[in-house]
Amino acid sequence: MWSKTAQTSLTYGLLPTTKNNNTLLTGLNADTISFSKKSDSLTEREVYAQHMLSEFNKLIETDKAQENPLVQKVNPSFITKFNNHIINNPNKPFLIAIAGESASGKTTICDTIKQSLDALNVPIEIMSADNYFKDISELIKKHGSFDKLLASGYDVDSPNNFNMEQLYTDLSELSEGKDVRIPQYLINGTGVVVPNAIPKKSQNVIIVEGMATMYGKVSDLFDLKLFIDIKPEIQEKWYIDRAKTSRNQNEENARKQLAYVREVSKKYILPKKNNSDIILNGGCSLDYLDEVIRNIYNITTSNKTSA
Repeated sequence: MWSKTAQTSLTYGLLPTTKNNNTLLTGLNADTISFSKKSDSLTEREVYAQHMLSEFNKLIETDKAQENPLVQKVNPSFITKFNNHIINNPNKPFLIAIAGESASGKTTICDTIKQSLDALNVPIEIMSADNYFKDISELIKKHGSFDKLLASGYDVDSPNNFNMEQLYTDLSELSEGKDVRIPQYLINGTGVVVPNAIPKKSQNVIIVEGMATMYGKVSDLFDLKLFIDIKPEIQEKWYIDRAKTSRNQNEENARKQLAYVREVSKKYILPKKNNSDIILNGGCSLDYLDEVIRNIYNITTSNKTSA
């Protein structure tokens, strides 16, 4: 769904950023980084932290100069949190939440991140939070069909209809290095949930896609919360194309469904947008995203042995 149009190459020098740079990360410095313990290597670790902050500043500034930037907004507190993770907990799995409206490019972004990290030999696991929908098979039987259940006023997309406790437990275990088996919500209209159906490994990077990642104590588990923003006209094109090509819907029904999911977004998704750590442009090029990921990898691994 993401375009592969050409984008200016990310090239930037290694000179420190100046205090006058107008960056999205202004105000951050090595003093804001907390360390888990004092040691003789503290100065080296501070230098490493300053180096990462400088490089992230330059990465953001370079992105801002692009014709079609990837990053729309960065929460400055995230960079501090990210640096703390890299420096103090380098072996702990890094949990990433990806949320956004329907047809914003979430799945495509997940796939691109996986391809990029696979190429860098970084172990990664991806899972969908939609598998944590509660079993509604008995409700569907009672009303006669899934569509009749919706017609009765049942709000299928409410956060209350997710098994948030199970999601929290599974993510907690993954973050502790334990493999899990997660449920599988069948998308065949039956509303059936198969427990312990899908094995998931605790890898270096774990990405969870879906709106359930934005709510309650589950949200607090993530080291990085991404929100994928998308222009309405691009969302409409992607949604209708997907409905016709892979979901066997005609355009009229697709437009009706799009109107419904937009109302759901206004109610449950968009209000959480500004709680994210980074807001990304869903219409940015895939090749450019791959290049940004590789640059972030280089920033976080350079001089790491001395930290």
